[in-house]
Amino acid sequence: MRLAIIGAVLLGLGAVAIATGALPFTDLMALVDRVAPILLFVVAMTVVTELCSEAGVFLWTARRLRYWGRGYSILLWLFLAVFATLSTVFLSLDTTAVLLTPVVVSVTRQAGLPALPFALTTVWLANTASLLLPISNLTNLLAQHSLGGITPGGFAGLMWAPALAAVVVPLLFIGIVFRRDLRNRYSRIPVVRIRPDQPAGAETRPAADRVLLGFSALVLALLLPALVSGVPVWIPALAGAVVLGVVFALRSPRVLKVTLIPWSLLLFASGLFLVMEAARHLGAPVLLSQLAGQGQGFMDLVRLAVTGAAGSNVLNNLPAYLLAEPLAGTPARMAALLIGVNAGPIITPWASLATLLWHDRLVRMNVLITWKGYALFGLIVAPLTVLAAVAVLAATGH
Repeated sequence: MRLAIIGAVLLGLGAVAIATGALPFTDLMALVDRVAPILLFVVAMTVVTELCSEAGVFLWTARRLRYWGRGYSILLWLFLAVFATLSTVFLSLDTTAVLLTPVVVSVTRQAGLPALPFALTTVWLANTASLLLPISNLTNLLAQHSLGGITPGGFAGLMWAPALAAVVVPLLFIGIVFRRDLRNRYSRIPVVRIRPDQPAGAETRPAADRVLLGFSALVLALLLPALVSGVPVWIPALAGAVVLGVVFALRSPRVLKVTLIPWSLLLFASGLFLVMEAARHLGAPVLLSQLAGQGQGFMDLVRLAVTGAAGSNVLNNLPAYLLAEPLAGTPARMAALLIGVNAGPIITPWASLATLLWHDRLVRMNVLITWKGYALFGLIVAPLTVLAAVAVLAATGH
């Protein structure tokens, strides 16, 4: 609700900017042409992942990871880290934060393990692992457009090394800090005997519909390569949402609710785009350039990445990206900016929407993590992750 209120306020400010001429109408039309397909993709993918979650795809996978962990906490943790990374890369950071968090907590509780290292792994990777593909993060989709419509393969070629560093550094930190917890053992129970524990609020849900489960998994498996094929991503995402919608209408129509569409996120993103576009016309990037610099050297890239990370933790990663985007005129500088706004916002709770959504899911499941402790860890991990990612970016010659 608060996100929707903020979005409504931002839309109002955007309307004022249009009415006063701070945002010219021609630029407004160019903005709509740019962001409408992106927002359509976000809505379609949200529907797809929500329906897949309802079908039990994520829980089914996590239960098997628990079994394959063979009773070793560290092995289960590594499996779940890979799961979170793949979910973020191919389904977006918000999917990992919203849908995977309850599953991870549920599985670790079933195993009798402390939830904190697993929950931190989920939220950190939801942010830091979102560098590899355009679909991983809304900022990446915007950057793809800014880079002249670079293909997913070209984008991955630019970002693979920073993406790898941004995954490894947080995992090393958790592996060191929580090494005692990760040495624990747990009972290895055959998958068919694992208690059907559900995320908070869903304990009474009936057993999974195997047809829905299988069909949803198939749609997801077909959708993933389509999203990196070079076709505009909203097309396969919308097709997947429609197909799953039809199947659920036949098998489980109660699930098809208007709340599947992320209205609050749409309001917030739309208002933010308008306000940031007006701010760009009023000269905000010129002021920001004093901090971000203009060069291509290692320290210049660090300045831009740190500016993006600082802006994300002060404001939010989306406005931080939008304000700094005009300063990222080359692929290397764009990559540095994405490192800052994707891997850097893990200090303050509002730095990324994914973090807020993650914390909301933890509260619903009575997992208590203080923002003070989260920020203290983030103050260590975020700079290390950003610096490591920029270093490998510079080392790979981009």
